[in-house]
Amino acid sequence: MLTPALSNHGSYRGRFAPSPSGPLHFGSLVAALGSFLAAKSQQGKWLVRIENIDTPRVVPGADSDILHTLEAYGLHWDETVVYQSQRHALYQDVLNALQNQGLVYACQCTRKEIKQRGGFYDNHCRALHLPFAGNALRLRQNFPVDTFKDQIQGQVHIPTNIAQEDYIIKRRDGLYAYQLVVVLDDIDQQITHVVRGADLLEPTARQLGLFEQLKHPAPQYAHLPLVVTEPGLKLSKQNHAPAIDRCDPIPATLAALRFLGLSPPKDLDSLAIEDILKWAIASFSLQKISKLTEKPLSDAY
Repeated sequence: MLTPALSNHGSYRGRFAPSPSGPLHFGSLVAALGSFLAAKSQQGKWLVRIENIDTPRVVPGADSDILHTLEAYGLHWDETVVYQSQRHALYQDVLNALQNQGLVYACQCTRKEIKQRGGFYDNHCRALHLPFAGNALRLRQNFPVDTFKDQIQGQVHIPTNIAQEDYIIKRRDGLYAYQLVVVLDDIDQQITHVVRGADLLEPTARQLGLFEQLKHPAPQYAHLPLVVTEPGLKLSKQNHAPAIDRCDPIPATLAALRFLGLSPPKDLDSLAIEDILKWAIASFSLQKISKLTEKPLSDAY
């Protein structure tokens, strides 16, 4: 069952939630370091969650590699690492509750069909009363969010078609959808602040609506600029971004600090990684981070 709702005025609880689809790259480091520094600069806790709900994308051993890399970079987490694959009972309990409230329906629309109808799901299957077996399950969007305040990006506006869309919470293949599980995990772990990449700005609107649907306070969100090699092309595992060096973490750490708007002094590279992070925690502020949704890798090096 979900834990009681927490007020966002309580202790700071942040998290880093990588998917184990490959090793950490520089873009991952920026997200990890940004969330870590935001938590520690507020004397808060920093949790790590392995988001392995999308099993076809999971690379064997990647979770262990990610955790060892974080440790090598001095990014030590508080509390036990959570794995989404071990939390199916929680997800199904909430899904059952939503079904019992009449908020879930089956959808047989394919991506191709949705694209042919304009690219946005138009709630086509709402009234068809299709069987749940073999179909995707969608949540009725009773709490559309078309604007929200981000701690870095400022006022964010979401297209109406996206805000009002009934979205999938369990896939046709039986896997729980990210939009559902990320909210349930944040509630269960009592997360108060989420610092992550700007590629998740639009999904945030859906997540805010789900928090409201579940009558839980939402975290405060801060979306970092994405690291791009050229406009629109972000560093990612899908684009075969190289893994960061676990044996020599200092150069990449200093580059990530620069990307986050800090100005490390020249002699900082002679210190141990733990001392570099102490300097970074004392110097960090969300206000120093660029309000762009993407920045070139060359800004860091």
